[in-house]
Amino acid sequence: MKMSGAHVVLECLRQEGVKHIFGFPGGVLLPFYDALYDCQDIEHILVRHEQGAAHMADGYARATGKVGVCLATSGPGATNLVTGITNAYMDSIPMVAITGQVRTAVIGKDAFQEADITGITMPITKHNYLVKNPEDLARVISEAFHIARTGRPGPVLIDIPFDVNKQIIEWDPSTYPKKVDIPSYRPNIRGHEMQIRKAAQVIAEAERPVLYVGGGAISANAQKEVTELAERCNILVTTTLLGKGAIDETHKLSMGMLGMHGTAYANHAVNNCDLLIAVGARFDDRVTGKVDKFAPDAKVIHIDIDPAEIGKVRFADVPIVGDVKLVLKELLKHVQPRPWSEWNDQIMEWKKLFPLIYPKDGKLYVEYIIDQIGEATNWNLIMATDVGQHQMWAAQYFKCRKPHHWISSGGLGTMGFGLPAAIGAKVACPESTVVCISGDGSFQMCTQELMTASVYELPVISIICNNHSLGMVRQWQDLFYKQRFSQTSLEASPDFVKLAEAYGCVGIRVEKPEEVRPAIEAALKVRKKPVVIECIIPTEENVYPMIPAGESVSEMKQRTDLEELKASLNTDSEAWSFSEEDKVLSEYVEEAESVQTP
Repeated sequence: MKMSGAHVVLECLRQEGVKHIFGFPGGVLLPFYDALYDCQDIEHILVRHEQGAAHMADGYARATGKVGVCLATSGPGATNLVTGITNAYMDSIPMVAITGQVRTAVIGKDAFQEADITGITMPITKHNYLVKNPEDLARVISEAFHIARTGRPGPVLIDIPFDVNKQIIEWDPSTYPKKVDIPSYRPNIRGHEMQIRKAAQVIAEAERPVLYVGGGAISANAQKEVTELAERCNILVTTTLLGKGAIDETHKLSMGMLGMHGTAYANHAVNNCDLLIAVGARFDDRVTGKVDKFAPDAKVIHIDIDPAEIGKVRFADVPIVGDVKLVLKELLKHVQPRPWSEWNDQIMEWKKLFPLIYPKDGKLYVEYIIDQIGEATNWNLIMATDVGQHQMWAAQYFKCRKPHHWISSGGLGTMGFGLPAAIGAKVACPESTVVCISGDGSFQMCTQELMTASVYELPVISIICNNHSLGMVRQWQDLFYKQRFSQTSLEASPDFVKLAEAYGCVGIRVEKPEEVRPAIEAALKVRKKPVVIECIIPTEENVYPMIPAGESVSEMKQRTDLEELKASLNTDSEAWSFSEEDKVLSEYVEEAESVQTP
């Protein structure tokens, strides 16, 4: 069968099961877009900026676990993907980025819109290719998808010159490689049996264990196994920012997130544990702070698909390299039930002493907004976030019940990620409610993608927490730079309601707590249009608790009015109260205490 290189690319994408591509055309991609004109089974989403394409592919991948695909032309189009590719690389997200390139004859000669995108992206991709022969396209695409989705997931880039896309070749689609064998790339997915048995023994001997679960458990779809291990052994679970959803956060054994802005009780539990079971987590600096004071008396069991992560930051007493889901399945064959313990009671006491809490003083707080979103949807939604204070409040208060329902930029901390990522998630999961929590600073980074959502009739709900400042940077200036607020004021910002309407969206402004729930319920009823809810929040409000960068739990900063707020709570309060959680927990504790240690 004779076909152009561009048609070969499209047929390969079909065989990989690709249904959506996020992209923006350009001159060297014209052969591909011409072939796409007649394509009926792959939908191309036309973005308004290439960075948006990469973030949409990223959000698509996080919401589904499948490989996201983005497309950009050569030169500035390709370089505009770099931030999104780096974001996916830092967070181990499976993505294939396809870029156009100038004709092979002029590569390296500074041709119009030429950029060495394979050289530029070498440090931020799992692998990349420059395809100079159309006969290689099928093999390269098959390998790229295999590399992106297997082992530790990540982005792969394929750079295709104009003439390679245009050239006509003989190719039989039935010869597309169904299996990939790369001798130098064979990730180990099964953990060593003796190490798994050793881990079970260490768990049995521990008196103060904690499960520390990261994004690797989400990639491996291991919520069932994480939950079963926690329940069988009565081990409380804390997750990283990207591990949210590895256990249902309404579960009694969930402590929420740990780290710089994690819950105080999770951080105290980790600081005082004698065994830390790290599952698909990499001991990043926002979790550990000062490494030598992080879980100082704990043995470490470290389970990870990537051998390079084992021992990179923290020595592992029991290292296990393998797929998290498969390793936990084997581990569950060997661990024995454990009763509820005094250690668990101690953690519950820390929950009483250091609850997540916020004022009820008539002002509008992000914590309250998150609570209202959860109540209005029964916590059954996909939440995407931008980066900043609002992200940390969302991480603290959003009770993520399922894997792939939390989409946030972790390692790179990319402002502007939230809206396009939410669009990608909505394209992937059209029946799901998708809410983006953003700030007035982050939202303006990729605002133009409101047009994309509007054109494709995607009812994504964006909630802008507008404190008229770059809130997180301002918070650091407040706490560590003597309140010298340099270049963090955003008083000069657009009218977000009018901006939303200009893009064909529904715009709503909220200034009082009593206006939040009606606005959310109105937004949930909107069909075929994006909704933007601008919420005016206090400029001076900071995120607590907070462990300063590079410090330990002993330097944790709490709200100055914590005791006063706790005293003001009662069982009828709408704010979070441990007494309410106590009631829910009591039945579980009674059942757990009846378990006899073999």
